[in-house]
Amino acid sequence: MPETPAQPAIEVSHLVKSYAGVMAVNDISFTVPRGEIIGFLGPNGAGKSTTMRILTGYLPATSGQVSICGFRVAEEPDSVKRRVGYMPENNPLPEDMRVSEYLYFRGRLKEVPRRKLGSRIDEVLELCDLKRVRHKIIGKLSKGFRQRVGIAESVLAEPPVIIMDEPTIGLDPHQILIVRDLIASLRGRMTVLISSHILPEIEMTCDRVLIINQGRIVAQGTPSELRREVLGQSAYEIEAAGPLGSLPFVLGSIVPGLSVASEGPADEMGFRKIRLKTVGDEESGEAILRACQSEGLRVRALSRSRPTLEDVFLAATRRSWDAVAEEPRDGGRS
Repeated sequence: MPETPAQPAIEVSHLVKSYAGVMAVNDISFTVPRGEIIGFLGPNGAGKSTTMRILTGYLPATSGQVSICGFRVAEEPDSVKRRVGYMPENNPLPEDMRVSEYLYFRGRLKEVPRRKLGSRIDEVLELCDLKRVRHKIIGKLSKGFRQRVGIAESVLAEPPVIIMDEPTIGLDPHQILIVRDLIASLRGRMTVLISSHILPEIEMTCDRVLIINQGRIVAQGTPSELRREVLGQSAYEIEAAGPLGSLPFVLGSIVPGLSVASEGPADEMGFRKIRLKTVGDEESGEAILRACQSEGLRVRALSRSRPTLEDVFLAATRRSWDAVAEEPRDGGRS
């Protein structure tokens, strides 16, 4: 099948992978457009790494269809591997080679033309901030530098698709920031599928998120779409003083679904912290402020707190576990 620009970078349809009857990946389907950065989230054992290995051709699927840039992984593995840069979770780097030697070796394996390879190695060394260690032996590098060598190798041949499994594992906050900026710099040029347990990094870096649990996709969309779909509510915190007794009724009549979630003790000036929650995700701050003023309250502060991606992740995975627990057992048979 010829590659055309209109084709998605990644297409997965009804993918299944089982080991001795145990479903590691259970009938998942998703599509990734070109140039997007996608976060792939899930608890340990959810099926993330298995899915990534199938996408790269390292592991055969039990059933289903997977395509990379229009090429089917099962039928055209060589064409697929030419279009994928893969960084596994525990990247097996040769400890006795120098950084530049390793990149040259990998570049030749990836069929980068010899006349272009030197300049391309210089580009990825600059991109990954590795120029100062280009002549150092990989086995003597820190964890952060080794991770960046793995990323440099994955982008070396300029593949249209990059797949990274836990690229920031074991890194300190400064190193994580460098890797995050590096991945963000690939947006629009390459499609990146990245698995990570550092959820704030995923939220800041990725255009869209897929959440997998027990081998199934339990939620997908942009972080804001997932907040609406999975949690469906917003929270506000207000610091106010005055007659608070009728506030819950007034707020509920002005903003449907708005209620008082908690109320703290009064401070020395008589102000209390009140936490409000709404059913929807619409902006209600102005209506809340007007309601407080109409009741003669003095408002010192009003803020809106959005659920984090961690909140969404926990809610989505908990929901999927609850759904499995509630499935009928057919008289005790599994």
